[in-house]
Amino acid sequence: MRCGRYVPVLAAGLVVVLLQLGLSAGDRPYYMTQITMSAYYALVVIGLCLLMGYAGQASLGHAGFFAIGGYISAALTTSNLLAYQASPLVRWCHSLGLTVEQQDLYGKAMLCIAPWPAFVAALLLTGVIALLIGMPVIRLKGHYLAMATLGFGLIIYRIVLGAEVFGQADGISSVPPFKLAGTLLQVNGSPAFRVQNYYIAWAVVLAAMVLAINLVQSRIGRALRSIHQSEEAAHSLGVDTYRYKLYTFVLSAVFAAAGGVLLTHYNGSIGPSEVTVMKSVRYVAIVAVGGMANLWGALLMGVILNFLSLRGVFGTYDDTVFGAILIAVMIFAPEGLLRIPRWRGLPFRSARSSHG
Repeated sequence: MRCGRYVPVLAAGLVVVLLQLGLSAGDRPYYMTQITMSAYYALVVIGLCLLMGYAGQASLGHAGFFAIGGYISAALTTSNLLAYQASPLVRWCHSLGLTVEQQDLYGKAMLCIAPWPAFVAALLLTGVIALLIGMPVIRLKGHYLAMATLGFGLIIYRIVLGAEVFGQADGISSVPPFKLAGTLLQVNGSPAFRVQNYYIAWAVVLAAMVLAINLVQSRIGRALRSIHQSEEAAHSLGVDTYRYKLYTFVLSAVFAAAGGVLLTHYNGSIGPSEVTVMKSVRYVAIVAVGGMANLWGALLMGVILNFLSLRGVFGTYDDTVFGAILIAVMIFAPEGLLRIPRWRGLPFRSARSSHG
């Protein structure tokens, strides 16, 4: 797998812009917080763009994967394991340094899974869940697949709303922040902490973009585009359509879970509001506006629209706005608002094809 010759230039330009934004917003913590949160939500959009724009599979349940990652990591890092410290599994985790001793709000000693191991565990468990869900539902097509993933999202919403281990309607709070090089990354800290989180968030997003772009430029990406154009024709040419669609579904779910984990530890909490149907509709609307097969467009619109939403620009009509955006795009611009052919093809054009 390799990037096109223009991808490093675009990535470098994006890094320069992000650095400038970080320096200019460093003295405005509220802007920094909302830009950072927009980056974490953008991870969901990148994965969904791969699934919808390249594999041609619609999903209305990615808010569920976002919440699965966040809730699993939050539960692991806030559950007290002192009562089970004699068990072989807890002792094994402790011997590997996967646990950390801390205190709760009342000064009570706790033994919990450390944030970084919990992050890895959340991604792995989300991948397994996505694989188990995807194996039957990925055989569906069109609106049948959309309804199946919608049902999955509703199931996750009811689970987190009713399970005590997930805090029910209150969610999970007091989630510990990540540690990086011995420094706590907190949302409620000095502007320096916010700037640090800002750069970490966008480093993760850029890494996800590099992975996604390399994927779509590879043999797998060509197979996915053939599936999107005509699944029957691709299958007749020997493409394992089921396997490619399933793997893309799992990868997009892991992207969503990564965003959920990072946002949960950044905010210090997660609640059922992250699992609602309108959250999934929002992600689909953003991908549709940016262009179904346009990773850069999806990222750009994801950041802009999420930032405006977090700023409260849409007020109480937030869900209404995203629903209206999705309807309008599907009617008047089904290929997205940023469907500029040369720009859209730029990141995915290999050096060989550009020379004819």
